[in-house]
Amino acid sequence: MNLRQKRAAALAAAQAIVEGAKSAVRSMTTEEKSEVEGHLKEVEALDAQIKDGDADQARLSRLAELTPEAKAGRTSEDEGKDIARTLGEHFAKSVGEAGFAQLKAISGHTVSAPEFVKVAADPQLTTGASFGLMLAEVDRTIVHANRPGPVVADLLGAGTLSGNAVTYFVEGALEGDFATVAEGGAKPQFHNVDPTAVTDALKKIAGWWDTSDEMVEDLPFMVSEINNRGLYRLSMVEEAQLVNGLGTGSTVRGLLNRVGIQTEVQAIAPDSAQDALFRAITKVQTATGLPADGIIIHPTDYQKLRLSKDANGQYFGGGFFSGQYGNGGIVSQPPLWGLTTVVTAAVAAGTAIVGAFKQSGTVYRKGGVRVESTNSDLGKFASNIITTRIEERVALALRIPLGIVKVTLL
Repeated sequence: MNLRQKRAAALAAAQAIVEGAKSAVRSMTTEEKSEVEGHLKEVEALDAQIKDGDADQARLSRLAELTPEAKAGRTSEDEGKDIARTLGEHFAKSVGEAGFAQLKAISGHTVSAPEFVKVAADPQLTTGASFGLMLAEVDRTIVHANRPGPVVADLLGAGTLSGNAVTYFVEGALEGDFATVAEGGAKPQFHNVDPTAVTDALKKIAGWWDTSDEMVEDLPFMVSEINNRGLYRLSMVEEAQLVNGLGTGSTVRGLLNRVGIQTEVQAIAPDSAQDALFRAITKVQTATGLPADGIIIHPTDYQKLRLSKDANGQYFGGGFFSGQYGNGGIVSQPPLWGLTTVVTAAVAAGTAIVGAFKQSGTVYRKGGVRVESTNSDLGKFASNIITTRIEERVALALRIPLGIVKVTLL
């Protein structure tokens, strides 16, 4: 019997004891718990031996790959095949079968995985800024859930923190400037008046939910729960904080609660929402010298623009079968004035945000997304309930408030 067969036998023995107690509708005895722990320790020891053997084999394989013949036969599909592509896969790979078995069998047990961060080479993880036993060198940026189109964090710059807060300077108006100078003449001075130091601390966004241990047995289900329920909802709350957070207590200070941002208001007809948005684009550039690069708008406000028609009844943004006046194909979410447009309920109806987001602000993160599961929460081991928690730490820095314009729409 080889190592993997021994491991399978030990794991099956532990599971048989657990299932025997469950089928008898009783808790395991002290002797049974001890026996299960013994089998699981054997599984862990065998895992270590298997890992060492795999590492030796991998070293031999890498040596073989140094030959031109081996490199020529390697396909792109072989690259990174051991790297988990999602937070759920990362958690399942890191914990492993033995970890999940312990979570079910041993009271007070908790399993966790290293923080989940983005693998830069992974085409599925390039939306934002949200991973496996073999981690590549990574860009430590959260991976957003699978939401169509861009999200607010995509508009902003991305950074990482090793501490718990970031201090930066918000500069005042420019005083003086470059000028032409005669030979031997005095050169002009220029500087930003009274830069103000601002500190934004990391804030934690977290949540948890319960599943039964029968569900934990279905690893694909656990993976989808983490990715679809957990990571998706996390990204929604993060987006709301980046836009509207008050900056008090445990909340992030969002874009709309910053001192010094500009405002624009849509007047009564014949003024239109699209006119007000363009005036905001102009305000960004005239006040900062930076071109606006994005718009954040509520779905109902975007709907009014998307369904607006000219005097001939033609949709300005193209109809439901083709582009404007039958030209070109349909764009599912056409950008407004050519700028990246984030359509989200994180901003209130009747309010839009226009900005030079990438230059003006940065979303800072410490590490990645952390996920942990435990059966020790509120005595849930006796009820076969597993609690899973997901959390992240983020901060928003806004260096150029004038690069952001709050637009009030009718």
